Amino acid sequence: MRGIVSDKLKPFLAQVNQVIADNKTNNITLSIAQVRENLNNLQALISKGPQLPYVANKQITVNEHSIHVRIYSPQPQQKLPVVLHYHGGGHLAGNIDLYDNISRKIAQSGQCVVIAVEYRLAPEYPYPAGINDCQQALMHYQQVLTDVAFNEQVIILGDSAGGAICTTLTMQSLTNSALKIDKQILIYPSVDYTLSSESSKSNGSGFLLEIDKVAWYFDHYFQANEDRAKASPLFGTINRSLPDTLIFTAGCDPLRDEGLAYAGALTAAGVPVNHQHFDDLIHAYMLLETLVSEECQQTYQMIGEFIQQEHH
Repeated sequence: MRGIVSDKLKPFLAQVNQVIADNKTNNITLSIAQVRENLNNLQALISKGPQLPYVANKQITVNEHSIHVRIYSPQPQQKLPVVLHYHGGGHLAGNIDLYDNISRKIAQSGQCVVIAVEYRLAPEYPYPAGINDCQQALMHYQQVLTDVAFNEQVIILGDSAGGAICTTLTMQSLTNSALKIDKQILIYPSVDYTLSSESSKSNGSGFLLEIDKVAWYFDHYFQANEDRAKASPLFGTINRSLPDTLIFTAGCDPLRDEGLAYAGALTAAGVPVNHQHFDDLIHAYMLLETLVSEECQQTYQMIGEFIQQEHH
């Protein structure tokens, strides 16, 4: 079933769809660099985050490989929960600078330490390089928290491809006791690399994230004929041992149905799930904050409350 989009997004989508149509007419295919630049340009639509008393760039070093991270704390002297923030961008684009204001707002609303992780991207670094970076950051994050107080609670958060990374790590945590995850926060997550859901067709064009573009992202990410179903968290083991989950889905998102299916499977397995569905929003709405500011505010508020909740 195709979503019906909010009037607030219609002028923006009309512009985007015109550009897509013109590119098709003129046989213009975007390079990796252009796709990255287009995503970075959305930064103009993200409203400014709070000034925080502690923001620092650090490196997590594992086996001579360094992972760049940025740490945010609203109260560096107070022992706060730790949130590892994995950005979206199709495993191919996005970075912690684009997400800087989002990380700031998460730190403020959740009263938590946020560690934004600059994981490696495809096609230069295909699957599973980025996941490995995010896993190492999760295992060794205490290395970089020498200047800020923190407590034992560990939460992972990601949107889109970042949600894919979170759900992949929680899936791995079922067999790897070194991965300690108390909660996961998923914003329009990608959990099905086979793109088999109904909404990938019904919402597959006209809503910013085009399904043929998603397929293109995945072809750059999986370069060794990996079994994409096996890599998909939706088709992995889902049981009560998975962490408490907060999930956001959007009605006009091609990834809508896989997010709904994942939330449903967790609930059926007995995992505590908070689920917020915005029927008239599109994928990547957090990057379009000035257009849908109330919904983004509600999202941050729910994230903050979920972080602060007593862990089951």
